[in-house]
Amino acid sequence: MMLSVCIITKNEKENLERCLEQISGYGFEIVVADTGSEDGTLQMAQRYTDCIYEFEWCGDFAKAKNFAVSKAKNNMVFVVDSDEYVRRIEIEKLKQQIAKHPKAVGRVQRVNFIRQDHEIRESREYINRLFDRRYYCYEGKIHEQLVAKDGNLYPVYDTTIIMEHSGYLLSEPQRIEKARRNIQLLEETLKENGPDPYILSQLGKSYYMINDYERASDFFSEALSFDLDPKLEYVIDAVESYGYALLNSGKADQALGLEGVYEEFGKSADFQFLMGLIYMNNEMFERAIEEFLKASRQKESRMKGVNSYLALYNAGVIYECTGNTARALEMYRCCGDYEPAQKRYKKIKG
Repeated sequence: MMLSVCIITKNEKENLERCLEQISGYGFEIVVADTGSEDGTLQMAQRYTDCIYEFEWCGDFAKAKNFAVSKAKNNMVFVVDSDEYVRRIEIEKLKQQIAKHPKAVGRVQRVNFIRQDHEIRESREYINRLFDRRYYCYEGKIHEQLVAKDGNLYPVYDTTIIMEHSGYLLSEPQRIEKARRNIQLLEETLKENGPDPYILSQLGKSYYMINDYERASDFFSEALSFDLDPKLEYVIDAVESYGYALLNSGKADQALGLEGVYEEFGKSADFQFLMGLIYMNNEMFERAIEEFLKASRQKESRMKGVNSYLALYNAGVIYECTGNTARALEMYRCCGDYEPAQKRYKKIKG
């Protein structure tokens, strides 16, 4: 298949090796651009590809990715990060999709693993990664975005590719180091280019990563003060992250303000689940249960469990705390093998 996989990396030998192992069986050209590794990454990568290049790091992710893309033999490229791993590619379907959409951008489904409330949770998102380099390039020092070279908006389609992403499963020192690096680059971008809702929302996410929920909520609030399209994925993410930042900073009453955007965002299980938590934290228990049950009836969600066991578990906790043990048991039973629910069920049953 005439497709080149392009990767930039630095000191991620173990992650990159897993990435290369899983992508190497598909027959794609693999291009690796290293930005200064000192951990044996280059030597390891040579086992999988001869197309290895060194790029002097200049504090600009877009330039690094554009460099890697420029080294590909094929015009059709698939950009992958070192900490992403192929779960599935249906090659024949992918060939058909590329042939059908030669000038469009292909989105891949990425499953993120996130450490939250002492559990590993999964969230799903779609990101632009497959494109013809003659028509597209990257822009932005940090959280770089794919843009059309002619400056126009571009069509997208969903590919058959499913990736897994471990980049959020960092140790605390790694997490803090990564967030502070991102914050520095994002703040530089703001100084150079002026206020931008996407950059402001990414600053919010970076402060959220280091548990500075006060500053995170301030940046999310500023980002959402712009006139934004509620269908954009980063806007949806910013709205929900803003709600969680407010809850985590003890501002549950302020989070009630998200009722004002329910019409735009309230059709998803993820937003309904968030509103359930907001009502729960404001002791509005009937409304909280209503939102949790509404979320549990949705077919899909970005965060795994918010349309099933997590929503039902929270409803069960409210029923239990308000003395309705029969309904609590019913909710916990419906959570399947979710361990916290099983523990609550056994405790009530004695």
